Amino acid sequence: MSASASATARRLAAAALTAGTLVSVVTLPASAADHARHERPKVQISAVQYNSPGPEDGSNRSLNREWVEITNTARRAVNLDGWTLRNEDGHTYTFDHYRLDGRATVRIHTGIGRDTDTDLYQDLRHYVWDNRSDTATLRNDRGRFIDDESWGHHRHGGGHHHGGRHHR
Repeated sequence: MSASASATARRLAAAALTAGTLVSVVTLPASAADHARHERPKVQISAVQYNSPGPEDGSNRSLNREWVEITNTARRAVNLDGWTLRNEDGHTYTFDHYRLDGRATVRIHTGIGRDTDTDLYQDLRHYVWDNRSDTATLRNDRGRFIDDESWGHHRHGGGHHHGGRHHR
């Protein structure tokens, strides 16, 4: 092998090693970040239907049209046993032996019904969420804040609750 062929072979080998090292450096942080993201479940309040559509006549049908949705955006299931969902007036719903699958949503209805994987019922005979303004707060089984959703004059930290429970 000539000296120039040998030098060319060394340059090609060095270039291949450098390219391989760069690919490894570029892909390692991305996969490490991806791995860390899946280790921590992300549970959030994804939607609130605080103003029951249709006549608000206190019927069970109307009560069940008032709901809060909780979504697990991670791949792993999360045990919500002992977690709470609370309004500003202090009404608290406590999850009892419920596991929210990864990338799944559960809807918590106000009225009476039979719990399923996708729908839970507070079994109440009165509305919970104030139509004008309120805040739904989700806490884990240790009381740690997870997420909240506000509407009305409470949005973005403004205002205070005045007067009675519901302004319907």
